[in-house]
Amino acid sequence: MIGTFFLVLVIGLTGNPLAIGSVLMVMVYMGGHVSGAHYNPAVTLAILLQKKIDTKDAGMYILFQVVGSMAAAMVVYVITGNTFAPGPAATASTVSALLVEIIFTFALVSVILNVAVSKATSGNSYFGLAIGFTVLAAAYAGGGISGGAFNPAVGFGPCLIDTLVGGNSSLSHVWLYLVGPPAGAWLGSMVFSYTEK
Repeated sequence: MIGTFFLVLVIGLTGNPLAIGSVLMVMVYMGGHVSGAHYNPAVTLAILLQKKIDTKDAGMYILFQVVGSMAAAMVVYVITGNTFAPGPAATASTVSALLVEIIFTFALVSVILNVAVSKATSGNSYFGLAIGFTVLAAAYAGGGISGGAFNPAVGFGPCLIDTLVGGNSSLSHVWLYLVGPPAGAWLGSMVFSYTEK
């Protein structure tokens, strides 16, 4: 919950890819030994598919990721007086936005599985840096197309608060973040399973 909170807080206050990647990196180092640094339901799904977490724990992780996301969106509203929510560019097609969410979540999950789960890289000290830089690159490259969530909690929490508090219609595109990242996570998990054999 804490890691997801700070990730979404920085997204809401700055929207800057460098700040977003940096806060994710430090939060991964902060919480890696506590919870495995699960700040993204798509990542939790991939870890579940790898049988590195049980269904009950995965459900609890996802619940607290969403709670942290909603709390951060409310804090951004209290601080700035404005709500925020990721959304695809007006010029982006639905297919383009969805593909960006799938492709970059695939990249993120692939990096996480290879630097934080694989036995071949066990005990490394660079896992947080690799994960943070993946999100930084994804936000720069794809954020302007899809809204750059790559994380169902980042998509859902702010969209819900934006709709309930800001009176906007952000929930109309929240499906992109509930479908694209899990699909990317599933693909990333399948590729990892194949390459780890």
